[in-house]
Amino acid sequence: MNMHLKNRLLLVLIPVIAAACSTKKPKPVDIDYKSGMMETDRAFSKMSEEKGMKTAMLNFIDSKGVLLRPNTMPLVGGNAVDYISQSDDTSYIMTWEPSGGSVAKSGDLGYTYGVYSLKPKDQDTVFYGTYVSVWKRQEDGKWKFVIETGNDGIQ
Repeated sequence: MNMHLKNRLLLVLIPVIAAACSTKKPKPVDIDYKSGMMETDRAFSKMSEEKGMKTAMLNFIDSKGVLLRPNTMPLVGGNAVDYISQSDDTSYIMTWEPSGGSVAKSGDLGYTYGVYSLKPKDQDTVFYGTYVSVWKRQEDGKWKFVIETGNDGIQ
């Protein structure tokens, strides 16, 4: 290979190699992903308060969503939807507020956690508990929960 061709080759390869080896800072997750997920959790609670827990759950569950409930195996996908559809939410109002959460660097998976309140419609007593929801961002940008669970009994 002649010297002139080697020099041209080096002129082309050096910038390519430099670009390939450059260290870029990882791109932070768009803050809108987290705030969007947190707002989705709040909208989920608002729908539960206004239209009932059953309607809210059916609107916000992913097609492969999992419910973790006491004394039962995990309910997945269609079984979770069947469980929700058969539930009777006419005797209580359930609301919650996310206390925190995080979104994966990929921006497509995250979680929220917080405190919920359950108020029977015929009582003045309010019961409180904690919850965690794992969320998946759908192709259309909306968030749906893929795992939902809660624990009762906080003072």
